[in-house]
Formats: sequence, C-alpha cells, structure tokens
Amino acid sequence: MNEEHDGVQILNVDEVESVEVASGIFRRLLPTTESARGWVYDFAPGSEWPEVDVHDGEERYYVVSGEFIDRGHRLGPGSYVVFAPGSTHRPRTETGARMLGISIPRRQV
Repeated sequence: MNEEHDGVQILNVDEVESVEVASGIFRRLLPTTESARGWVYDFAPGSEWPEVDVHDGEERYYVVSGEFIDRGHRLGPGSYVVFAPGSTHRPRTETGARMLGISIPRRQV
C-alpha cells in the first residue's frame, strides 16, 4: 500500500525497498518533505553504525523492536531518543533491532 492524495501519504513500511548501508544495517527511506526526513533502520544482531554520527540538524528515533546500545544506554522497545543539532552518537545492538526515525534539518536563516 502506497497512497498519496490531498497532501497525505500512507504506506506500509515493510513494503519500502530496503538498502544495506553498512554491514548488517538496512535502511528504508520514508517520504520526505522540506521540513523532515523519515527512515527505518534494521540492525542485524552484533551490528554497529560504522562511524560516529554527527547531527547537523535535529534527529529523533523510536525503538520499535530489539535493543540498541547508544551513548551508554540500553534502549528497548518504546524508547524515544532526541538528539539536538551538533550532538553525536554511534548506535549498536547485540540482539538486533529496528528504529523508526525523523531527521529535521537545521533551518537556514
């Protein structure tokens, strides 16, 4: 299901193409607007983001399943994390996990 009408987009996340962006880490890009970019990452057990992620704008993610270890915190399903512009992190998982995220670009003045 992927519908768009009257300014509303509706889709099934699992029907979005999955692309491996690093060993054991798969990304599904969700609809983007000028205000935000959505995505889903699936991490295989034992995978880690390949480098420190530095945020130009704001980033938020929600742990859908599994457990992430990020900045010394164990984050299970239902955890919601907000990163301010300029912050950094490098998520990893021992169990495998899925996150749903939104990146909000820094407003140009």
